Amino acid sequence: MTNIFSIETVQAGVISDAPTLMQVSGNVLSFLLSIFGVLAIMSLIGAGMLYFFSSGDQTQMGKAKKMAFYSAVGIVVALGALLVVRQISALFS
Repeated sequence: MTNIFSIETVQAGVISDAPTLMQVSGNVLSFLLSIFGVLAIMSLIGAGMLYFFSSGDQTQMGKAKKMAFYSAVGIVVALGALLVVRQISALFS
């Protein structure tokens, strides 16, 4: 009789193989900042679409310009924070 499920037993590793708290927190922060950056870029695209479809309405154009400005600020903040986190994690590792 053959085993149709290829289940292998895996031995647990040594506790020294586990990632450090600094590595885990750096990975989590990098992930969160990457998500923040993606959301800021999506917001920038939305601002461009709002500006494109405003059809000359000054209030909609003003909203789109504010949205684009704050999206650009968000992108700069996300990239700056990602840079700071990576530099700090490189300092401690």
